[in-house]
Amino acid sequence: MSTTRSLNRILLILSLTACASLLTTSSFAADAARGEKLSQTCLGCHGAPGLRNPGPVYSIPMLGGQHAEYIVSALKAYKDEQRGHKTMQAQASTLSDADMADNGAFFAAMDGNSRPGNVNKQKAKLGQEKSAICASCHGANGDGSSMAYPKLAGQYESYLTQALKDYRSGDRQNPIMAGFASTLSIEDIRALSAWFASQNGGLSAPESVIFK
Repeated sequence: MSTTRSLNRILLILSLTACASLLTTSSFAADAARGEKLSQTCLGCHGAPGLRNPGPVYSIPMLGGQHAEYIVSALKAYKDEQRGHKTMQAQASTLSDADMADNGAFFAAMDGNSRPGNVNKQKAKLGQEKSAICASCHGANGDGSSMAYPKLAGQYESYLTQALKDYRSGDRQNPIMAGFASTLSIEDIRALSAWFASQNGGLSAPESVIFK
């Protein structure tokens, strides 16, 4: 199969996946206020800027300002054990579809203003050169507007690296990302992570105010 035909096939799959995700999440009238109440366990990790996962060690991702539809799809992937993080699997296993939609609405409504991380500039430049295929889903600098796919700009470099490694190893199961990540060397993964982490974006890890 030619490169052009392969790319067209990938883009078609992406479009169908995005439509399916939007149809799934749009069936609920999400309640952000209820989502804040549900999110208190989440904020123990995701509400603390720079808090790190113990093993493997990486920064726990910022969710404030993230697309609600993507948060829902991520939670469903954990619930279905298509992502291999045991703590997140346990958390997601208790959530209904409405719970997930409300959680997503709460985090998406947060202000996000992620600043460029302190990364190796040469590595980030190499990542920029390799990031063209990422732009169709995540936007040119990773702060894309497509609701089905996550914002990457300004996200923690170590988290992005771990996520790509997990897609490559199969610990995260997603046919699109698995196909893409399978072509990446560890140097490619680190370069892409540095590039997206070095961008201004719309993510944050603010504290909740509901019980203050």
